[in-house]
This record gives sequence, structure tokens and C-alpha cells, in this order.
Amino acid sequence: MATKLTSRESDYSKWYNELVVQADLAQHSDVKGCMVIKPYGFAIWERMKDVLDQMFKDTGHVNAYFPLFIPKSYLSKEAAHVEGFAKECAVVTHYRLKNAEDGSGIVVDPDAKLEEELIVRPTSETIIWNTYKDWIQSYRDLPLLVNQWANVVRWEMRTRLFLRTTEFLWQEGHTAHETSDQAVEEARKMLEVYADFAEGWMAMPVLKGVKSANERFAGAVDTYCIEAMMQDGKALQAGTSHFLGQNFAKAFDVKFATREGGQELVWATSWGVSTRLMGALIMTHSDDAGLVLPPKLAPIEVVLVPIYKGEEQMAEIVGALQGVADQLKAAGFRVKLDDDDSKRSGWKFAEYELKGVPVRLAMGPRDLAGGTIEVARRDTRSKEIVPMDGIQSHVKGLLEEIQTSLFDRAEERRTSTTTSVDTWEEFLAALEAGGFVEAHWDGTSETEDLIKKETKATIRCIPLEGNEETGKCVRTGADSSQRVVFARAY
Repeated sequence: MATKLTSRESDYSKWYNELVVQADLAQHSDVKGCMVIKPYGFAIWERMKDVLDQMFKDTGHVNAYFPLFIPKSYLSKEAAHVEGFAKECAVVTHYRLKNAEDGSGIVVDPDAKLEEELIVRPTSETIIWNTYKDWIQSYRDLPLLVNQWANVVRWEMRTRLFLRTTEFLWQEGHTAHETSDQAVEEARKMLEVYADFAEGWMAMPVLKGVKSANERFAGAVDTYCIEAMMQDGKALQAGTSHFLGQNFAKAFDVKFATREGGQELVWATSWGVSTRLMGALIMTHSDDAGLVLPPKLAPIEVVLVPIYKGEEQMAEIVGALQGVADQLKAAGFRVKLDDDDSKRSGWKFAEYELKGVPVRLAMGPRDLAGGTIEVARRDTRSKEIVPMDGIQSHVKGLLEEIQTSLFDRAEERRTSTTTSVDTWEEFLAALEAGGFVEAHWDGTSETEDLIKKETKATIRCIPLEGNEETGKCVRTGADSSQRVVFARAY
């Protein structure tokens, strides 16, 4: 059994790191900065992936796959893009190894130098738009709505499992459109898809907004985002959707024949979420006892544990529980009956609590005789004894209640830690308390940089649903037309 976790209050970072490892989600790899996602962690990611993939398909998108390697010359074609990613790029320079002549081991073969160096994919805009040049000839080829599920590499100096690793998994959508309005509509639509997923499936309330110029994706005209608030008062960017204008179409000469017979550059978007969502899920709901999962994303929604003495008793109770498990599976629930007789029931209770299984059903001899079953819910850690008769409808209602309760709890926490301030002193105090801070900003990059340097807080977003309200910048006192949202962030 895993050792007791460090409490969130005493050391939130240590708690997170311990939980990821002890709950069997992931571990550090021998490759510095990279992680091994373990089967249980990958099962959660697969749930996320499957749901999102269907949401993308429901909005008209199709999947494709593009190369992991990108010619270095492609990256240099869009100036802002290369500037944004240059420091994070891994570069392939040679294609062969050989034995060292002195017998000391394997060395790079100097005669196997690539004619053009290759970048290991940090993001795919360049190679995809070079490909789209051949795919798009006419307005009849538009819109082009493509997504890919892939891995990417961004060289990181400081890493943390799921939140920031050198290699991570994600999806990246890349779409092409006839008009600017259509591309903006697409970028906004996909932001709504991300927000629906975060709130409806992850039970994680998010703030929708647009990034400031300083925080914008390299090569984008506008970056839309969803921002979530973690339990420690730090924000986490949970997804982004970019309106790319015609920047990449210009860089790769992607034009189309218009309806009027002319030639125009294509309008573009890109959008993505990554395994960082795993970190968001953990930090939004989990507690000092371990992982807490919203039922909709839990690989196991209900676990059944027998309590018995002796083989005869075990056979009877496991048989009864098998009937319950079959009933629940037939109703569409993801169920596990743990009849492993090498581990005690107490060990199993602790293990499934650590792994965040939403509902646990336990049955002992007294339950079997009385036609009852013990039901424990992970979110509140409460237990009750209920009749076996009607257990399916009881479990269904309980899972729905847990899903709703987790969202409500997270939303209440976010609301209670969101502060509106008007003075610099209030701003500093609110940042120290943690949470989102709504404050006026004069709109300049210089002031944004100054605030970040002095406080480590960034503008998380300019809210899409924010009311226009004139005021004075919290730092400079210059005129401001709207409050923006600041926070310290992951």
C-alpha cells in the first residue's frame, strides 16, 4: 500500500508530485524531462481523448497525421513563430551512428550529416501549411477542418509530471477558411468545445477570454483561452484556440481561387489541448487521501469489494457481487469486481480511494444475509447501507450527483477566490491570498511586463464576457476601458 500523502496545506507541490506517482498515473523517465504515463493514467487520458475526439467529429472535423520532423527552413518562414519556439526546439543533425575507432562505444557518424537539419515537432503549423498548399486550390476545397493526435517536444529546463514535460501528448486542430469571419468563428467555436468539455466532463469551471499580445501564441493574430483555478490559488491555462489570420498562408503561399474568379490567401486557425489537462484534473478535485475523479472521466466508475472469511464465504459473496456487476455493466457503467484473494479488503479500500474511483460497493456476510450493500462515495468519503434491490438506479443517481457536486464545489472555490481590486496595495494583497484578480490595466506591454517582473503575475485573459468599465490602471494610473484577469499561474 502507498505511504500517506503529504497534505496540500503543508506542501502543495510535494502533495501533487506524490499523488501522481502513488496513484499510478505517471513516473519520471530515464530520459531527463520526459515521463512514462502508466496504464491507469493513460486510461484517464484515453477517456479524455475519446470524448474530445467525438466532439471534434460532431463539429465537422476529421483526423489526419503529419510528420514528427520539420525541415528547419519551414520554421524560419514565419518570423514570430520561429522567435516564439526557437529556444525550445530539439534539432536532428545526423542520421547514423557508428562504432568509435578506439573501441570506446558508439559515436555520431560525421559523414552522415543531414543536408538540412530537422526540428522535432514543437507544433505543426509550418509543416501542415506547407502541405495545405497542395490540398487547397479553390474555394470548393474550403473549409478544411483537420485535427491530429500526436506527441510534441519542447525542451524544458524545469519539468513537472503532466504540467510541463519535454515530450507530451496533445491534439492540434488546423483549419483553413475563405474569410476572416469564418476563421474567427471557428476559433471561437472550438474554444466553446473546450469549455464544454472542461465544465461538463472534467467538472472544472473555466474562464473564457482572449490573451494579451504578450501572452499570444507565436504567429497568431488572436489567442482565445480557457483558464482554470487550482486549489492552491494558481491559475492553469487549460486550452487555447488561435486565429492565425493569413500569416501562415503568406509564409507558405497558400492561395485559393475565389467565387469571383480571383486569387486570395487562405484564413487559418489552430487549437489544442494536451496531457496538461491531467494535471488540471488532479489539482481541481483531489484531496489529502488521493485522487478524486469526476465519474464521466473515471476509467472505473464503480468498484465492488467482497468482505469475507474463508473460501466458502468468499464464493457466496463474490457470486452475489458478480450479479450486481453484470447488472451495472449492462446499464453502461464502467465496473470492476475486485475478487483478488491475495489482498485484504482494507488494502483495497485504501487503494481505490487513492485512485479516485467515484463509488465503492462493499458486501460482507451480514449484507449478504440482509440483502443490503455498503455504498461509499469518494468525493465526500461518506458511506451508507442500501438495499440490493434498486442498486442500479441508486448508483446512477449517485454518479450524477457526484459529477454535479464536484463542479459546484470547484465553482464555489473559484468564486470565493476571485477578487476585484482598484489599488496597487489591494492588488498585491489579493495575489498573496491566491486566486483570480480582476484589475484595470492600461493596455501596454510595458506595464504588463513590469507587473510580471514585480509580482510574477500574468494577465491570464481579457474576459470575453467581461463588461466594459472605465477605470484607472492598477499599476500606472493611466486610463483603462476594461478589467482584465491576473493571477500567478502554472
